[in-house]
Amino acid sequence: MKKNKVISAQEAIALIRENDVVTTTGFVQSCIPEALHAALEQRYVETGSPRGLTLIMTAGAGDSKGLGTGRLHHDGLLARVIAANFGRMPKVAQAATENRIRGYNLPQGVISQLYRACAAGQPGLFSKVGLHTYVDPRHGGAKVNELTQDDIVKLVEVDGEEWLFYTATKIDVAFIRATSADPSGNLSYEKEALTLDCLAQAMAARNNGGIVIAQVERIVDDGYLLPKDVRVPGILVDCVVVAEPEMHRMNYGVMHDAALAGEIRVPVTGIKRMALNERKIIARRAAFELPPNGVVNLGVGAPEGISSVANEEKITPYITLTTEAGAVGGVLASGSSFGAATNADCIIDQNQMFDFYDGGGLDMTCLGMAECDEAGNVNTSKFAGKLNGCGGFINISQNARSVVFAGTFTAGGLEIAVDDGRVKIVKEGRARKFVSQVAQNTFSGPYAVQKSQPVIYVTERCVFQLTPEGLELIEVAPGIDIERDILPHMDFKPVIRNPVPMDPRIFREEPMDLASDLLNLDLKDRVSYDPDRNLLFINLEGWYCRVKSDMDELRLTIVEACRKAGQRVNSVVNHDGFKLNENLYDDYASMIQYLQANYYATTTRYATSAFLRLKMEEALKKRGVAPHVFERKEDADSFVGTVDKRARKQISPAVAAE
Repeated sequence: MKKNKVISAQEAIALIRENDVVTTTGFVQSCIPEALHAALEQRYVETGSPRGLTLIMTAGAGDSKGLGTGRLHHDGLLARVIAANFGRMPKVAQAATENRIRGYNLPQGVISQLYRACAAGQPGLFSKVGLHTYVDPRHGGAKVNELTQDDIVKLVEVDGEEWLFYTATKIDVAFIRATSADPSGNLSYEKEALTLDCLAQAMAARNNGGIVIAQVERIVDDGYLLPKDVRVPGILVDCVVVAEPEMHRMNYGVMHDAALAGEIRVPVTGIKRMALNERKIIARRAAFELPPNGVVNLGVGAPEGISSVANEEKITPYITLTTEAGAVGGVLASGSSFGAATNADCIIDQNQMFDFYDGGGLDMTCLGMAECDEAGNVNTSKFAGKLNGCGGFINISQNARSVVFAGTFTAGGLEIAVDDGRVKIVKEGRARKFVSQVAQNTFSGPYAVQKSQPVIYVTERCVFQLTPEGLELIEVAPGIDIERDILPHMDFKPVIRNPVPMDPRIFREEPMDLASDLLNLDLKDRVSYDPDRNLLFINLEGWYCRVKSDMDELRLTIVEACRKAGQRVNSVVNHDGFKLNENLYDDYASMIQYLQANYYATTTRYATSAFLRLKMEEALKKRGVAPHVFERKEDADSFVGTVDKRARKQISPAVAAE
């Protein structure tokens, strides 16, 4: 006879022993087993037991005001916390800051993947995530205070490469959540916004001889759940607790939303248009970095505005937004529903999403920044005396193909005005964000440079770019004076070579026609041929090559123009204001090499940016291509004239037939 696993929350919590290691599910304010947290709190307050627990969790799971894991703050209940986020349980964070409990702040994706390592009986996880940040043993080993002494992160070398090895902590109790359970404990998730790591957590506890307690909304009869609908099988579940509706909300702000659960698809008439303020300016400038047909992750705060801008510019169909919690596609939710998505294409487990992210699946991410220093290091985890935690920031920022950090230039009371396309600082923020050295290194600028990872920093008044020399000021908003509005409010002087104005469309009320930029609709208009001089002029002024597909479109456009000319051409390329992602320089040089071998008689290019000229010359030299990159158009034209006499060779039949 099958055992009925349905018991009360109090009976389930009574199974937890002193010093047990407890893991719980939840993401920000969603999918939290509130009834279990409440029952654990109540038992401890009434009996003083169980004491000395270790809490393991990925993202924050609470409302920052005492719900969720915030209920577990009582002295003596917790002895140690291993978490990616402490901000959702401020009293627990305070206990860690005051050395009353031991704690580790590990990357969210690492904890998520460690559940699987625990389940498989493996000693831990090898990962490059966290190298050169505060997680690296050379910089603290993720310990949050002096009380925490044991090393759970080690630096190792494998085949000449540095890796971090994260030690797996065996789990005794898993709190998970689902929608439905049958008496045997089989669980389905039809009304949940996310599935998170429930399966891996259950396996980890079960295979360690521990217990798995599942909170659900309802009990269904045996045989009701279809096999493919069961996400956690009953063989892994020891106890099922049916929660009261208020304790099983979809999230703290929403009782239930069928569209967030994927039960239905709803018409999306559009996200509310943002007012033209500092947040919209930042979101608009960041939106210029969106990769067409790319996969994107957006962080909380200023980056969330990109969704609104994308909707306003009608480019949402050309990008796929994702969340680290497991949502793919659709319209990303915000507020209490952050992490979920309306009309999502798919919901995968959190650890699977981090596999995708860590492997380089993200084409771009836009994340917030609390502090930034002259080396390009960014802090989001511990600042202003508060332990917030890194969340998924380290996994995402270290592995995305391009990174945009977004936030206001100063914090705390900043007020700006936009008048006739110009920005005016009405009141400066009280706190500086651009500091001499970040309080904690959540993102390593030098490591990103070492990997040739493109990184920019977008604010309402200017844009910086990460270079080998440090932070470079590359764009300034109209109306902003560098000496008055930028340098006095920084603890360091950035590299200043030749900053250009930010795109004026950003500061106007009407839509920017961003689709034309992202989809390269104007490329054909940028290439013109003068048959009298046999001169092909390629005007890339202000053009942005974000991804390799952009370069492929440019190559095809140039080849088409050359074939129409019917002979090898003299090309002059205007690179003024041209932007090329750091990891594409070699590919760009390869394209030039191909064009020179097959279509050009001569080629030269010019750019007023000394940094761009240097980078292009380096890339061309590596390819054995003559690095003719001039500063002025006149110099480029003169060079073409000196070699024009030998430029009249016909394109070979083989090339013409390509």
